[in-house]
Amino acid sequence: MEKKDEFAIEAKALLYDLTTNLGIHSLKGLKILNRYDIDGISEEEYKSARDTILSEPPVDHVYDEEYDFSKAHRFFTVEYLPGQFDQRADSAAQCIQILTQKDKPLVKNAKVILLFGEIGQDEFTRIKEYYINPVEMREAEAAKPKKLEFEAAVPSKVEVLHGFINMSHEELSHLRENLGLAMSLEDLEFCQEYFRRENRDATYTEIRVIDTYWSDHCRHTTFHTMLDHIEIEEGAYSHLIQTAFQQYLKSREFVYKDKEKAISLMDMATISMKSLKKQGKLEDLEESDEINACSIIV
Repeated sequence: MEKKDEFAIEAKALLYDLTTNLGIHSLKGLKILNRYDIDGISEEEYKSARDTILSEPPVDHVYDEEYDFSKAHRFFTVEYLPGQFDQRADSAAQCIQILTQKDKPLVKNAKVILLFGEIGQDEFTRIKEYYINPVEMREAEAAKPKKLEFEAAVPSKVEVLHGFINMSHEELSHLRENLGLAMSLEDLEFCQEYFRRENRDATYTEIRVIDTYWSDHCRHTTFHTMLDHIEIEEGAYSHLIQTAFQQYLKSREFVYKDKEKAISLMDMATISMKSLKKQGKLEDLEESDEINACSIIV
């Protein structure tokens, strides 16, 4: 399925992005095809779904099985990684099931990016590296898949970090560097002490999971760090920062009164909501167990 030229908003936006932000000036045109591979429906059911679910005839060109790629200088195909949720494919499968009133079919979706212009191999590589986010996507085969069922490989036995509980300070530092861990060396030594009490070595999986949950994103290590000595450097905005900091201290006094509470970046980020709530000005505040986020019911 391909949007007609006047409706090809996504393709035009990507073309502008690649030529402007990536500087691929040899790129003169771009098209995006949405490819659907479907298993579990009849030819008649497919034709019905093709023109009602998979495409909109007034705005789309539709191609069955074959497409003429000869006019494009280069092209590549991308798909979601196994395990990543593909909303387009899932929505198509649900709609086809409603249409047929039968079992939900297997649907896979891929995007084919067609590039027009005298694009060199280096530029082609840059475009693919720029467009394909390896966290969620991969380059897909251009050929029609033989089957759509996902087959997961049987995982190997979990590998143990032999000798972990007896590693020296230097060995732990070397391990941290080799594994690219986000936690500090002190954090890793803390983990080592825990597994010493368990009287066993940790597995690679355990260290990786701890490292993820210990990360700044999940644990907010930086934001929860206690700040006991704060200096504001001289500069163009130092007066504004100093004023804001004094307002923060005043809000703390109002919110906590005599209660001891460490100063931290997280406290700075949430003090305004706490103050407004105590003043009774946040009646529509949605409260949950998530203590570092705030949303308003509208």
